[in-house]
Amino acid sequence: MHKVKILIVDDDPDIRDVLNITLSAEGYEVVEAQNGEEALKLIQEITPTLIILDYMMPVMDGREVCRRLKEDILLAHLPILMLTGKGEVADKVCGIEAGADDYVVKPFEPQELLARIKMTIRRSRRDLEANPLTHLPGNISILNELQTRIDSGTEFSICYLDLDKFKSYNDKYGFEHGDTVIKETARIIIKTTRGYGDKFDFIGHIGGDDFVVVTTPDLDEKICKKIIEVFDATVPNFYTEKDKKTGFIVAPDRKGEIRKIPLLSISIGIVTNLKRKITHVAQIGEIGAELKSYAKSIEGSNYVKDKRQGNTANPHH
Repeated sequence: MHKVKILIVDDDPDIRDVLNITLSAEGYEVVEAQNGEEALKLIQEITPTLIILDYMMPVMDGREVCRRLKEDILLAHLPILMLTGKGEVADKVCGIEAGADDYVVKPFEPQELLARIKMTIRRSRRDLEANPLTHLPGNISILNELQTRIDSGTEFSICYLDLDKFKSYNDKYGFEHGDTVIKETARIIIKTTRGYGDKFDFIGHIGGDDFVVVTTPDLDEKICKKIIEVFDATVPNFYTEKDKKTGFIVAPDRKGEIRKIPLLSISIGIVTNLKRKITHVAQIGEIGAELKSYAKSIEGSNYVKDKRQGNTANPHH
């Protein structure tokens, strides 16, 4: 079980010390930052379980840190406990409005603080169910996002991404190398979607080597083409020189028969409501599975976009 990591952000070293002693005694792993800018850099490196954030700080105050985190799709899920001065009601309101999950008034009672930390972490885990490997939103968040898009009545594209030959790679190279591939794939998807999509796009990790990107029909193919291009350029790095040169690995296939297995590739199925009405989440899953299956039947990395009206098959790849 991973240790719960708490980031304390406060410009007062005495308060950081008190918090550190209190939290360490409870078995939490504690990391400290003395201002908002330092905190944002640290968060990118360590991804804490919870942030205790002082409202009033030089360089960048707690409200601004909060706002920036909530704007970042990958970090918006991080629970934040805001520390405010005694009786500063405006600070509490501003902190909550900026996205803080709860607040504690200074000077605080250690037991109350610990109780609020436990409650905030519990609530966050229940609500989010983030993937522990990539820290991307998990299935609950994905389903909520799909439902929100359907309810909004706007045009959307759901890209289902899946690695080909991943099981054979895992069998040959081991789970640690497999996890590295998953994390690197997540980085490629995130970086590309941020660079070629817009700020409202959503990235989720369904589990294993399955990901989802929620975007719009005008951006989906651009994003998918770039993901494939970067992924294919990165894939050789996951292999030994020998396997890289031959372009395949010798490993058991899904039936247990020893075969030459090509290098990893990525298949993407794009579901869109551009030409057909989509009314429920299950419908998206069914169409996505069908398109991804078709994409996987073609050798190498590729994407298939649903161009059908009604039930007539006319995928594009």
